[in-house]
Amino acid sequence: MNMDNANGNGVDEKEKAEKQVKNQYVSVQEYNGEGYTLKNGEETDKIAEENREEVEKAVKDFFLKEYKTDVKVHNIVGNVDGATVFVESTDPLHFYTYAVVPIDQSNEKILSDKVFSQEGQVESAITEGLYREIFKDEFDRLDEYLEKIANEEAVTGRTIKSLQNVGGSGYMTPYYFLSSSVSNDEAIKPVFELYMEDPQVSREKLRAAYNKKAFNPTYFEVVINLFMKEKETDPDEKVFNRVVNDIESMDDIPKGTYSIFVNDNTVLKQSFEGVKENSLEKTTPDEIIKE
Repeated sequence: MNMDNANGNGVDEKEKAEKQVKNQYVSVQEYNGEGYTLKNGEETDKIAEENREEVEKAVKDFFLKEYKTDVKVHNIVGNVDGATVFVESTDPLHFYTYAVVPIDQSNEKILSDKVFSQEGQVESAITEGLYREIFKDEFDRLDEYLEKIANEEAVTGRTIKSLQNVGGSGYMTPYYFLSSSVSNDEAIKPVFELYMEDPQVSREKLRAAYNKKAFNPTYFEVVINLFMKEKETDPDEKVFNRVVNDIESMDDIPKGTYSIFVNDNTVLKQSFEGVKENSLEKTTPDEIIKE
């Protein structure tokens, strides 16, 4: 006979393991990015925090030089080779993204002249900000609809703090984020090029540059993520069906591909992820296409 089980230790270990898993999740209304980690980033995180002023300056200079964009630094998270710095653009477009500042760990030195971004990451963020800018009325309508759903149903969205601190995924709101790529999307490419020449160009000129005939909805995605307001509540199928049906029938929201998720009340602290096994979802290969 297993003495651990006989003494109840096996049960204790199981409960302890379940508690550890449960502690990795936090209510979406309480999550501000605390607990978010990147692999093997403990040491670089300390070095970056000790040299925060230098890290922030290096990142701001990088975005100004490479993308003609002013940014505000919200959060610094150590990674295996340096620090990942989460930022929010302040002018003229709005989006969240990040850059990486390499760190020489042996000398505890910030390599300010070697700041970089992941390939296509910032370009995609700018592209999404441009979509939000040139289709302002359509996005306003989508925002109004999702605010209405949050007021009328038992669902909510992410906190602004979490978007600022660990979002980093282009144009984001508490209820959705966008996904796009200027390298694939021929419709937005001339808009992107015009913006990069002159970030202060007017919305009218940006809209005029948009190549509507070249638009392919598979290259522009709106991912809606809703969460239950109450803790320990399963995703509501009635709400999910309402949102799916509404999005399918609305013709005054942005064109593109829509994925919809209704999740329970929690997100994973370490990764910002909210989609789990019990989430209700309408996504690949069954997305909503609006052309």
